Amino acid sequence: MRVPAAAIHFPEEDRQQILRQIDECLQSGQLTLGKIGKELEAEFSVAHASPHAIAVSSGTSALEIPLRVLGCEGKEVLVQANSFFATAAAAVSAGARIKFVDCDPATMSLDPAAVEAAIGPNTVGVITVHIGGFIPPAIRDLQRICADNGLWLVEDAAHAHGSSLDGEMAGTFGIAGSFSFYPTKVIAGGEGGMIVTADDAIAEEALIYRDQGKASFLTNDHTRLGYNWRMSEPHAAIALAQLRRLDEFVAHRRRIAARYDAALVDGPVTPLAIPSNSFCNYYKYVAFLPPSADRTTVKKRLREEYEIGLSGEVYEQPLHLQSVFAPFADGPLPGAEELCARHICLPVSAVMTDEQADLVVESLQSVLVP
Repeated sequence: MRVPAAAIHFPEEDRQQILRQIDECLQSGQLTLGKIGKELEAEFSVAHASPHAIAVSSGTSALEIPLRVLGCEGKEVLVQANSFFATAAAAVSAGARIKFVDCDPATMSLDPAAVEAAIGPNTVGVITVHIGGFIPPAIRDLQRICADNGLWLVEDAAHAHGSSLDGEMAGTFGIAGSFSFYPTKVIAGGEGGMIVTADDAIAEEALIYRDQGKASFLTNDHTRLGYNWRMSEPHAAIALAQLRRLDEFVAHRRRIAARYDAALVDGPVTPLAIPSNSFCNYYKYVAFLPPSADRTTVKKRLREEYEIGLSGEVYEQPLHLQSVFAPFADGPLPGAEELCARHICLPVSAVMTDEQADLVVESLQSVLVP
């Protein structure tokens, strides 16, 4: 039995609906900024309890646009070090001077104490990341620290569709939240992203920035240095079908995660602890290897001996150690470095079977337990 690292699920009826909507687009000629995109925005807004949802071309642009609106050019922005390239790249592209901050080993999220210590006279904001779809209670500390210091908080919620803490949805803890519809995500739109915000000014400016900075769709008067950050109607149709399955997809992922939790109580790996008040979508099921284990060897043996693929880490190399960000690196960040080196992500998807999950645990035990 083969276990893939990830699996994208489009039921037959969804595929037919997507094809019908794309055919309507082709007949009408409205291939961008049309009714399907508006429908996606409206339904995403409701699903994530946000007054505004603005569809854009990618998760990266969903980050960069709010940062441009917030005016971070020439200012310092604190960025979580254990994240994907785009988290920092979006801030740099928006003109910010970034400063990497360490994470808390217990949550894989920003360490509030490290954030507080990193704030300087030129700091204007903080970008936090919901790794694997997990929103830790410590985000309340980040909110307080930002409020006390006059800073904004932006959420990189690329992993966190449908996740919440104490009933509050991902993307609503800061001034703006950014989601991705990349093919590996819980909502796989092919490409695309979504900005959510309760701030009317950010929402209005985002509409301008995403369409080449034009004052409106029907004018050629460009009032902002925007870019082609529009989402196409075909991509919106794909994402919309996935959004309508979000509750179903997340429920299945959480059931598989609960099965892993029960099976791993006595090792050989230690799952990332998710408190009961944090509703995680389990975009990734994160677990930590014992200190003696070599991750490369473990992954190789699982793949070659058991046909089990482990999904990509979150992340394998922290941002401050990546070559492109060398100008912004300012010493070691031990929490991020340790976590990036030690964790693995077990397979999880909306179509994974109990038998596959059991095989993953049994194979791990065979590889790790002498």
